[in-house]
Amino acid sequence: MTTRKLRFDDNEAARLLYGDLNRNMAMIEIAMAVKIEVRGTELTISGRSYDLGLVESGLKQLYEMIRAGFPIYQRDIAYALRILRKSPATDLKEIFQDQVFISAHQGAISPKSINQKEYIEAIRHNDIVFGIGPAGTGKTYLAVAMAVAAFTAKEVKTIILARPAVEAGERLGFLPGDMAQKVNPYLRPLHDALYDMLGVEKTANLIEQGAIEIAPLAFMRGRTLNNAFIILDEAQNTTREQMKMFLTRLGFNSKAVITGDITQIDLPTDKGSGLIHCAKILRKIKGISFATFNETDVVRHPLVQEIILAYGKDSGPQKPSGKRP
Repeated sequence: MTTRKLRFDDNEAARLLYGDLNRNMAMIEIAMAVKIEVRGTELTISGRSYDLGLVESGLKQLYEMIRAGFPIYQRDIAYALRILRKSPATDLKEIFQDQVFISAHQGAISPKSINQKEYIEAIRHNDIVFGIGPAGTGKTYLAVAMAVAAFTAKEVKTIILARPAVEAGERLGFLPGDMAQKVNPYLRPLHDALYDMLGVEKTANLIEQGAIEIAPLAFMRGRTLNNAFIILDEAQNTTREQMKMFLTRLGFNSKAVITGDITQIDLPTDKGSGLIHCAKILRKIKGISFATFNETDVVRHPLVQEIILAYGKDSGPQKPSGKRP
């Protein structure tokens, strides 16, 4: 066991770093298997040397960010430790202070992992970007944030959000209502992201004006999309033909982001995924970038990361055992 001491000069910044009733320090103790003793602006940290190095680096960087006026929440500390475990030399400021957009409800939207940072940079510098990885890694949310930022800056005239209307392993039968009401359940996650960023009223107004369009993938056929930021979500559920159709819609001054999770394909077994096919044949084309996420990028409830890991380890075909669980 090794012991290190940290001293902070700014009482208020130290208080914010510790959290109410030192909850942030308690969370670090559990996550990093260290012991932290708080005495005013001085911390005494005990544990293994390597773990202490990560904790010390993280606390110093987060403290300086707080002093610079950047708000730090408990979840940010968890993300910071996760980042430093993967890459101890990372400058956390470069990731957390890369603000993509200031949303109506969530405040500043910024990357929370190295892969998210690289994804954002890929969108900035390429016209077609694929974001591939498990649920909860921010693929769609960050893409929508980048689209809203581009629209707000008048870099594009329209935002187009599309999804294939494929049921997730269930047969829902005939849905009531007109076409918009029938497809709305498939597109709800895209609405939710826009509501978070723009608010319900502004989103509704922009949709009514045609500045934002949310539609099933089939509605893209035959169109040329100029001056647009286009997002295709749940792309693992496209066929090869659908993916080719979508990618060839791209017009001048447009950008496309395609997101999907190849572990959650809901197509019939005789249909190959267009997303998997693209990942094989398009990687060498200049201007097209692929960003890959894994369970360490999950920004939902901490248990989601563990669930993804468990399913990843048990990914083989299911065989009836004849035994009751």
